Amino acid sequence: MWIIKIFLSSILLILTLLVISIISCNVWIELQTQDRLYSDINNIPTKKIALLLGTVKRLRHGYINSYFQYRIDAAVELYKAGKVSHILASGSNHTSYYNEPIDMQKALIARGIPANAITLDYAGFRTLDSVIRCKEIFSQESDIVIVSQPFHNKRAIFISDFYNIKVIGFNAKDVPFKDDFKTPIREYLARLKAVLDLYFLKTQPKFLGDKVKINFSDK
Repeated sequence: MWIIKIFLSSILLILTLLVISIISCNVWIELQTQDRLYSDINNIPTKKIALLLGTVKRLRHGYINSYFQYRIDAAVELYKAGKVSHILASGSNHTSYYNEPIDMQKALIARGIPANAITLDYAGFRTLDSVIRCKEIFSQESDIVIVSQPFHNKRAIFISDFYNIKVIGFNAKDVPFKDDFKTPIREYLARLKAVLDLYFLKTQPKFLGDKVKINFSDK
């Protein structure tokens, strides 16, 4: 009987520590990043480049993914307002049938963004990869606006801080909780993982490779 009690007590302790860790990581990221988020195009400072974080374009039943659409909207708004002069579209390209960067490129061009103002990062498999590769592969470590939903921007800025990359975030429109409750819940765990990756596991991008030069040009 005492063995069962010890086992249950241990499980309870582990769960308690896990909950405390999740809450602590979320509070840490919120406090560290909240003053560098912008939602109003008129208030955001002008920067050199936008790092557009990828996501799947279409959902399981073929409908357009609102997260994708709203990020494209935000990137287009930044460029057309003259707040950035180039867009680095970073996403996953893990199979020949799935290519987030190309999907973003097509969507941006369809909205009037010149092809020569877009650079693609095909190895942005995770937020951590996209951020580190922005610095290590594309040689961009300042004058950067990260473009995604607010919850995602905060995590990306937190990762950027760890690697001394100077960024701010431009918030794409968020998706109502009633339409998607899974992603906000997963974000709590993603933030815990971000802290573990940076401070304990020293996780590196899945792929780096050769340097890529971004050709900035006037509009």
